[in-house]
Amino acid sequence: MKKFFVLFITVLFLLVPLQTSFADEAKTQAKDEYLVQFDGPAKKGLIKSFGVEDQDILTEYDSLPVFHLKLTEKQAKGLKNHPQIKYVEENAEAKAFAQQTPWGIPHVEGTTAQNNGHTGDGVKVAILDTGIDASHEDLVVAGGYSVFGDSPYNDGNSHGTHVAGTVGALDNDLGVVGVAPDAELYAVKVLDDNGSGSYAGIAEGIEWAIENNMDIINMSLGGSTDSSVLEEFVDLAYEEGILVVAAAGNSGTWLGWFDTVGYPAKYDSAMAVAAVDQNNNRASFSSTGNAVEISAPGVGVLSSVPGNGYASYDGTSMASPHVAGVAAQVWAAKPSLTNVELRQLLNQTAQYLGDPFHYGNGLVQSYDAINY
Repeated sequence: MKKFFVLFITVLFLLVPLQTSFADEAKTQAKDEYLVQFDGPAKKGLIKSFGVEDQDILTEYDSLPVFHLKLTEKQAKGLKNHPQIKYVEENAEAKAFAQQTPWGIPHVEGTTAQNNGHTGDGVKVAILDTGIDASHEDLVVAGGYSVFGDSPYNDGNSHGTHVAGTVGALDNDLGVVGVAPDAELYAVKVLDDNGSGSYAGIAEGIEWAIENNMDIINMSLGGSTDSSVLEEFVDLAYEEGILVVAAAGNSGTWLGWFDTVGYPAKYDSAMAVAAVDQNNNRASFSSTGNAVEISAPGVGVLSSVPGNGYASYDGTSMASPHVAGVAAQVWAAKPSLTNVELRQLLNQTAQYLGDPFHYGNGLVQSYDAINY
């Protein structure tokens, strides 16, 4: 019994300096925040045995045996090595996912125009596409129509929602920002969830845009077949004062020797938009031909997709809405312009890039057009 008592006293004296050491260090050493989880029921007494004072116990969680603590490095190491402790982790920092500006927006001077108060306010842009996800956190859809008889405010493909975001995603703390965040977006569904439609459907969508007083039509779509009837509808929209913007097509070749522009972009009353990358090189897929009128970013374009998502796509489909957005910015700044005058201004102020067969008049430039 005497031997046991002596052994107990010896152990006690060994433990007391250890705990005193933790307590003394806690008063002098720098502390960081940690999350400490027990492997079993939480025991505050165990934590305090390492010199953790009450003011350093920041949170005791109810759902899991976890404490949020302020610890010195030595305390953290000691707890980590204890058999009753499951995890000791530094309290990591988290930040809100801030809004991003896709590279194409400043590339067409959209950001500079926005910073000077030009956001496309009140300009009506009809997106003839697969519909727009109107529930998206970064989009406001002012109205719409579907040639299929279903809702234009659902997008089972994602193409139309992506195009809409490039034109006018909101300037908020979420996702991305479009070229003209205050433009009015209209979802005109002429393509189904597979991204397919017909010239009859496109004509019906154009007619809706005319009858509902749209200012700009964006058509990130097309076919390889000419149609006199479709051309008549595009011409009619232009005659009615609408600026018609259309993707040139993705049938380009590496050397770009051939005329591959699709319809309706190839019609004289539409602005055919080619795609360039961040270095202003023609995207290899971008269609070429004498009908190419202007160029815009179309490689790695980040924009909205259904379900409050965001994704990067390639295509002249992504280039066209940059031009439509710039047109909205410029028209809001210069409301007295006709659609013909606006078109001429965008072409006159475009940045020259090279062979017009590839680039048309060059890279569309918003702020230069506004200040011209």
